[in-house]
Amino acid sequence: MNKLVRQLGVDTAYLLVAFPVAVAGFVVVLTLFATGVGMLITVVGIPIVVGAMYAARAFADLERLRIPGVLGRPAPRPPYRRAPAGTGLWRRMFTPLTDGQSWLDLLHAMLHWILATIGFSFAVTWWAGALGITYGAWDWALPRGQDHKDLNVLIGLPDTATVRIGMYTAIGLVFLVTLPFVVRLFALLNARFSQALLSEVGDMRRQVTELSEQRDSAVSAEATALRRLERDIHDGPQQRLVRLAMDLGRARRQLDHDPAAVRVTLDEALGQTRETLDELRALSRGIAPPILTDRGLAAALHALAARGVIPVELAVEPDLGRLPAVAENTAYFVVAEALANVAKHSRATACAVQVCRVDGRLRVAVADDGQGGAHVAKGHGLAGLADRVRAAGGTLGVSSPAGGPTEIRVELPCG
Repeated sequence: MNKLVRQLGVDTAYLLVAFPVAVAGFVVVLTLFATGVGMLITVVGIPIVVGAMYAARAFADLERLRIPGVLGRPAPRPPYRRAPAGTGLWRRMFTPLTDGQSWLDLLHAMLHWILATIGFSFAVTWWAGALGITYGAWDWALPRGQDHKDLNVLIGLPDTATVRIGMYTAIGLVFLVTLPFVVRLFALLNARFSQALLSEVGDMRRQVTELSEQRDSAVSAEATALRRLERDIHDGPQQRLVRLAMDLGRARRQLDHDPAAVRVTLDEALGQTRETLDELRALSRGIAPPILTDRGLAAALHALAARGVIPVELAVEPDLGRLPAVAENTAYFVVAEALANVAKHSRATACAVQVCRVDGRLRVAVADDGQGGAHVAKGHGLAGLADRVRAAGGTLGVSSPAGGPTEIRVELPCG
């Protein structure tokens, strides 16, 4: 009940304030816009139209502050297009005219007053009607002339105080019972209309941009991974297989005239075969180790930490459980790459890895006490890691001042 009453107060205040604000916005924006359009034949008209857009933006920002109370969720301010730094006055002046959200703000200022007026009228009417439950307290104070006829008489009911008070009290009770629903309905209509124009369109554009960036990052990460795999195969197993083919060819030539040397050559070939298999297993672990698929991220990270060259302090949330494959693979790749970089470049003596799940997101932190200086600029080792994380819908942050320490923080969606 308290929640219902509180929401009724919020919705009522929203509708009562929406009317004067929307009407003021309509008058200001329409006046400026119409004046500017009428004067576009002269230079003066352009800044007036731009001024109308900035006025619409101000009223839109005010509306975004009021929407969360009704809808219960934020109405984020979409990014507006900005002129590049160093551009001239005219270029900055024309920038709002090329921004889609600025035109949506203008459209909102032109149309919102209609819904605001309707909502205001219904809110005032229903609150006034609900006051009918108190009619019995002030019926005696109403003046009545000889020709006066109350509603009860007009609809054929007896002309008595009891009937009159009972009828108006019943009508007031109907208004009171339906008041929260009527006010809520028109508050939602106004708030959702405003959110659709002022936030949701911009949010959809932002999501499209993010998806495009994720796609580009996925392509870049995949290309980087393929190049790395090709390089590792070329530098390792391929060279050993070439050496193995040469050893087997030499053994075939030695078979007829030097059988003893064949045994030595075959022993070397067997050694090359074992080393090649070991390198292939190492490469497969770098891509997707079987333990990650079979037993999950926690077990795979424990196995990875055990093989580390530098001592690793691993802290994994005890009830982490199984996660989506994308999150597990990306988190494993992050830790594996970070530990490899620590071993190769950091000159660290200790490393700590923390993995936990918070609010539907997987948090991974890798810290070391090395010399620092790591960053994600293109051409450096962490650039491919950043692409891989971004492709999975996550974020990556690096703190690595000169002299250390270094910390890599990653958040991945895992809901």
